Amino acid sequence: MDVVVDGIRYHVEVSGEGFPLLLLHGFTGDTSTWSSFSNVWGKHSMLIAPDILGHGKTESPEELHHYRIESVAHDLNVILDELGANQVDLLGYSMGGRLALTFALLFPNRVRKVILESTSPGLITVEEQEQRRLKDAELASFLIKQGVTSFVDYWEELPLFETMKKLPVSIQMKIREQRLRNDPIGLANSLLGMGTGSQPSWWGQLDQLASAILLLSGEKDVKFYTIAEKMSKKLKKVQWTTFENSGHAIHVEEAEKFGTIVSDFLQQN
Repeated sequence: MDVVVDGIRYHVEVSGEGFPLLLLHGFTGDTSTWSSFSNVWGKHSMLIAPDILGHGKTESPEELHHYRIESVAHDLNVILDELGANQVDLLGYSMGGRLALTFALLFPNRVRKVILESTSPGLITVEEQEQRRLKDAELASFLIKQGVTSFVDYWEELPLFETMKKLPVSIQMKIREQRLRNDPIGLANSLLGMGTGSQPSWWGQLDQLASAILLLSGEKDVKFYTIAEKMSKKLKKVQWTTFENSGHAIHVEEAEKFGTIVSDFLQQN
């Protein structure tokens, strides 16, 4: 289905029955990120999976202000109003996790539980933020000039995704084909507007979250494993699960275990 927010058409897929679960994919992803889990999670949750702004079948406006992470969180709030979902659980991966965290802080009364897979609350210092914004601006420029295919070639070779090369070639190709379907303007503006350097740093607000939170990290993803460890010490109601054989994309690398852990957490009292 499509939901229009502030003149922008969002593609949203809804399935399953039960307490609503808002699913937020990562950068270059789309709703298909969660397709393999729909039969399991849909037995206990109503799954709400949008293509995040600039991704998939959702529109990719040229105006950068639409892509501010707080603005996108407000768009999600409107989408939930349209669907009649007064309160939700959240599951976000990487960029989607940063968006989930932003949503939970801006709309705390709307959130019951939060699951953050390979997620950061942002960068702490102004210097770190500025350096990251400059790097993301370079990537965005490269993407526009060289096109999506060249960018995906670069993206797949990042050390962050090294462990995904152990996956069957058929799965790697399916992910690549999905990434290539994205709009270059949408991806570039997502880097500029929703990048880690552009979003607020939420480290100082983590202790304000009253929702139950599950942190998921791969032990081979050293950067985000370390971030999860630091986050776990600042959150009030937190569980932290690590995956020994996984890197950044746990939902792909250890899909069955990931799906079970998410289900168990959502069904806890």
